[in-house]
Amino acid sequence: MKIDVTARIIGSVLSIISYFIVLHVSSTLGAMMMLVADVISVPYFVRTKSWDVVLMLSFLLFISSSKLFL
Repeated sequence: MKIDVTARIIGSVLSIISYFIVLHVSSTLGAMMMLVADVISVPYFVRTKSWDVVLMLSFLLFISSSKLFL
C-alpha cells in the first residue's frame, strides 16, 4: 500500500473524529484536527487527479484555518 493511500485513510478517520470534536468538545481543537486531516489527504487526490476533491479540500482548509487564525 502506498503511503498516500494510508494517509488518505488516516485523514478520513480524523475527519470523522474531528467532526465529533467540533460538535461536542471544542471547535478550535476540532478545526485543528480537520486541518491536519485535509492536509494529509490532499496528496492522494492530487496523485489520482481528483481535482474536484482537491478543490473541495482546499476550500475546507481555508475554512478551518480561518477558525484558527481569526
